[in-house]
Amino acid sequence: MKDMDNYQRQASKTAIYPDRHDIGGLTYAVLGLANEAGEVAGKLKKIMRDDAGRMSPTRRDEIAAELGDVLWYVAMVADELGINLSHVARHNLDKLGDRKERGVLGGSGDNR
Repeated sequence: MKDMDNYQRQASKTAIYPDRHDIGGLTYAVLGLANEAGEVAGKLKKIMRDDAGRMSPTRRDEIAAELGDVLWYVAMVADELGINLSHVARHNLDKLGDRKERGVLGGSGDNR
C-alpha cells in the first residue's frame, strides 16, 4: 500500500490547478475525476458502437490510459482532503471484507 502513497506524492508534484488545498482545489479535483471516469465510460461505449462489443488491444490501451487519469484525480482528491491513498485503499478493503463476511456485497446503500 505504500506504493500508493509514493504514487500520490509523485502525482502531486504534477498538480497545477487553482486553489490547491482549498475548497476550489477540491472542487477542481472532484470535477476532473468525474470527467475522466466519463471518458472511461465513453471508451466502452465506442467499443459497443463501433467494434461490435469486441475489445481490441488498442481499445484496451485507450481505457488503461484513461484509468491512469482517473487514478491521478483520485490521488489529488485524497491529497486535497489530506488523506493518504493507502488509507483510502485499506479502508475500502476492510469495508468490502466486512460486507463479504456478512453476505451483503450485493445490494445498495452505503451502510450495509
